[in-house]
Amino acid sequence: MLKTITYGLMHLTVAVAVAFALTRNWHAALAIGLIEPFVQTIAYTVHEKLWSRAKSRRDTHADHHLMPAP
Repeated sequence: MLKTITYGLMHLTVAVAVAFALTRNWHAALAIGLIEPFVQTIAYTVHEKLWSRAKSRRDTHADHHLMPAP
């Protein structure tokens, strides 16, 4: 759990630092730094679902080819 918390803090720090480097505006940097992890979490979830669906289709297709013809 501690590793997850420290990773989250590091991610937030990096996001704010990069946003500040690009904008030179602390308000914008903090807003981006706070919003980005939520957007990233949603994007990761969608990516995982699509990846799982593609793997399932690939596995089903591979299984179909392993079946003997009648």
